[in-house]
Amino acid sequence: MRRLRGLLADTRPLKVPAYRRLFTAQIVTVIGAQLTVVTVPAQIYSMTGSSAYVGLTGLFGLVPLVIFGLYGGSLADHFDRRRLLTVTTWGLILTSAIFFIQAALGNTNVWLLLAIFSMQQAFFGVNQPTRSAVLPRIVPANLLPAANTLNMTVFTGGAIAGPLIGGALIPLLGFSWLYLVDTFFLFATLWAVISLPPLPVTVIAGSSPGLRSVIDGFVYLATQPVLLMSFVVDLIAMVFGMPRALIPEMAHVDFGGPSEGGLAFALLFAAMPIGAFLGGVMSGWVSRVERQGLAVTAAILVWGGAIVGFGVAVALADGLVVPWLGIACAFFAIGGAADTASAAFRSTMLMTAATDAMRGRLQGVFIVVVAGGPRLADVVHGLVAGELGTAVTTIGGGVLVIVLTLVATAVSPAFVRYRVPRA
Repeated sequence: MRRLRGLLADTRPLKVPAYRRLFTAQIVTVIGAQLTVVTVPAQIYSMTGSSAYVGLTGLFGLVPLVIFGLYGGSLADHFDRRRLLTVTTWGLILTSAIFFIQAALGNTNVWLLLAIFSMQQAFFGVNQPTRSAVLPRIVPANLLPAANTLNMTVFTGGAIAGPLIGGALIPLLGFSWLYLVDTFFLFATLWAVISLPPLPVTVIAGSSPGLRSVIDGFVYLATQPVLLMSFVVDLIAMVFGMPRALIPEMAHVDFGGPSEGGLAFALLFAAMPIGAFLGGVMSGWVSRVERQGLAVTAAILVWGGAIVGFGVAVALADGLVVPWLGIACAFFAIGGAADTASAAFRSTMLMTAATDAMRGRLQGVFIVVVAGGPRLADVVHGLVAGELGTAVTTIGGGVLVIVLTLVATAVSPAFVRYRVPRA
């Protein structure tokens, strides 16, 4: 029994009231957010029937995410972080409401939908580095690995419910109602943010938010080779190994589902989060790992192998749901579990190594990499799949993840050797 408790997620961070409120609110809001994540590509594919257009969500999301993620990190190092979270949460509520309005009015203009998506990602770009920079202020350092894993577990739990609910309900209710649910659920996050204590920051003399401040963050990062390599390997994993833009086409063409959603669509979108959620539930071991650089490397290699297996199952499906859909989902789930471990370690490495005065800017870089990598992958996979097909694109991407990760870690052995004291 004691051994089982050692495997289950470490819940000690929930004893911290401020963290517990954010965690509780996140349970609700992440489901709504994932409904939008599923609904936007489904609406675009329904409009156009093209994975290339779905892949454009990567471009339209990446540009504002890079600009406002970096600038948002700078803002988080100069202004009260609670106030900044409040403003950006209201912005997310507004854009979610606009998603609802365009769908309810029967919008058929894909460029309008992509523009709204860009506006949402701009608010997200400021909100997320600020939220991450807050965590070390409210949670003790020895509990950060557990807190990061709990956050990932909630996110992936919502990412399971969102696709399953969205994929099943889109054909029944249409797109607008799912956007509306997200709008209302975001008020839970607003409540948790308002409940935080004031979170002013100590501003470095002569520093002000803007381009100079962002550059200072990059200069600081250049002096931290281990942190820099953590960004590089994650970009490799996400850009080459994240085939989510291909899921609508896979579900429709390779597994014979309807073009506007359906069971195969829902299961493929939910498979990776299911694996990530299970990986988070069984994450009691993460706080005991000292060689975090090696752990990140191993996790990314497992991710690459799982994506290869996922692509092979898609290639062999040829319209057959049984057994290939289940096999594809199983490989994607394995990848999700590996990604949870990688993200928990990389987040902890960043939070503990950076000073509070630089934490917002480095979290800005982190969120650009973590969220921007998959969006860049959407563009790349969407374009390549148009020439090579979904299966070959996915298999090739997984192989590249493995090869490039081995090359990158060979060039920077200090990253693999990086270890932290046992908590």
